[in-house]
Amino acid sequence: MPPRASDPLRILAVGPHPDDVEFGCGAILIGEAKRGHAVTVLNLSRGESATSGTPEVRAREAAAAAERMGVALEWLPLDGDARLQESVENAFALARAIRRLRPQLLLAPLPVENQHPDHFKAGRMVRDAARLARYGGLTGLGDAEPHSIDALYFYDITGTGEGPRDPALARLVVDVSDAFATWTEAMRCHVSQMKTRDYLEMLTARSRLLGTQVGVEHALAVWANDPVRLAGLSDLRGSGRRF
Repeated sequence: MPPRASDPLRILAVGPHPDDVEFGCGAILIGEAKRGHAVTVLNLSRGESATSGTPEVRAREAAAAAERMGVALEWLPLDGDARLQESVENAFALARAIRRLRPQLLLAPLPVENQHPDHFKAGRMVRDAARLARYGGLTGLGDAEPHSIDALYFYDITGTGEGPRDPALARLVVDVSDAFATWTEAMRCHVSQMKTRDYLEMLTARSRLLGTQVGVEHALAVWANDPVRLAGLSDLRGSGRRF
C-alpha cells in the first residue's frame, strides 16, 4: 500500500561537498522537516580542495547548518573533493547507503555539466545507485534488503534556477517563503565559503526572483527524474501564471 500524504517520510539529500545541499535545496528540506519528515543530508567529500576552509572547519560548519535545518548529517567520503569519479565502486557505495537509510524521496545535484565537475557526476551516480539499490540479485551491497525509492529529484546548486532545457526533466517550483529565515541562517553557517563569493546574496536573489515568477516571496526549483504521477488532475493546483 502506498504511503498516505500525511505519513512521515524518509528523505535523503546527497551533496558532493559540504554546503551543496544547503545552498541548492536547503529551504525545501527545512520545510519537509517541519512537516515531520525525517531528513538526512549525505556529503560525499569534506571539501578538502576548497580555496577557503579546512576539512575540520567545513565539518563544523556543516554540523551547525544541519542543526539549524533540523536534519541529520552523514558523511560518505569517496574519492575526495574535485576527484569524484563515476565508478562502479562509488555507485555501489551510494547504493549501500540508500539501502541502509531507505529513503522514499531522494535528492541529488542536477546531472548536467556546470562549474564544478563533482556536481553533475554526483547527480548521475545517485541516479544509478538508486537503480542498483533495488536489484535483489545484485551482490556486493551488504546485508541490507533491496530498497526502491518513490521519487528522485534534482536540485540546482548555484545556477540560475532555470535548469536544463531537457523535456525529460520536469521542473517543479516549491514555495519556501516560510523556511526562508531558517535557510539563510543555515547558509550563514558556511562562513568559510562566503570568503570566495557572496553565495548568500546570490541564492536569496535567485529564490526571490523565482518566487516572484510564481506569486510567492521565495521559491526553489527541483527537477523530477521521472514523470510525476497524480491520482487526479485536481491534485495539482497553484500555477505561477495569473490567467
